[in-house]
Amino acid sequence: EFVHYSLKKDKQVVLKAVKNDGRALEYADENLKQDKEIVLAAVQSHGDALEYVSESFKKDKEVVLSAVKQEGYAVKFAHESFRNDKEVILSAVKNDGSALEFANDSLKKNKQIVLTAVQNDGSALQYAHPTLKKDKEIVLKTVQVYGLALEFVDKSLKKDKEVVLATVTRSGHALEFVDESLKKDKEIVLAAIKNDGSALQYAHETLKKDKESVISAIQNDGSAIQHADEVLKKDKKIVLTAVKNDGRSLGDADESCRNNKEIVLTAVKEDGYALEFASDPFKQDKTIVL
Repeated sequence: EFVHYSLKKDKQVVLKAVKNDGRALEYADENLKQDKEIVLAAVQSHGDALEYVSESFKKDKEVVLSAVKQEGYAVKFAHESFRNDKEVILSAVKNDGSALEFANDSLKKNKQIVLTAVQNDGSALQYAHPTLKKDKEIVLKTVQVYGLALEFVDKSLKKDKEVVLATVTRSGHALEFVDESLKKDKEIVLAAIKNDGSALQYAHETLKKDKESVISAIQNDGSAIQHADEVLKKDKKIVLTAVKNDGRSLGDADESCRNNKEIVLTAVKEDGYALEFASDPFKQDKTIVL
């Protein structure tokens, strides 16, 4: 960018620069952007350099393939005709599943391409054709890679217990995207909170009142007590379990528990800063402070 313009015309200088970082092509002389040797060197170094090549090279399959094999998302800069080219799109999603975004609808319906994309990046499911978001095989393989991709699946599979269990077992937070009917299912909720205690926030209210579910959640993440029913925030056993795991969860306990010396001591031992949430008399109690 900052070199003298005469060096931007020097093929040897430019070639060395783009081999080091293909994006340097942006600053090359326009005539050298027409040089295929330089262009190939640039996109092989950094696929996104395809943005800076001339339009003729954006239509050149050799150049485009070289770019997307290095950086799949570079297909964004290729001529639009390649969005319907199976070889190019397949190469792109093998490198970066999210490149599926730039495929045309016919290829977003292609099971091989979509499977390749989601196995590289589960979130790529959002770009698949709606018909494949109903495909149980694809969805199961996707959630094994990225549980939160459940957000993008068809509603019918958000009600499918097999799919949902497979998802929340690996990514408890995905409970957020489960059909409401299954948020009442204790087996599913327990699977989710065993993976991620904070998933309790997405459970049905009846399970936030369920001792077994709440204890399971706070054993995984003490701060999950904030999502428990108010009645259980007064339960000494539950609060003790929470503060043993996360002292600061004392702040979410009922006032009666923050007045309990055993609970406060346990919380402060786990995290000294938990003293902030203790009742005022305990902040002057040497047996706790020291």
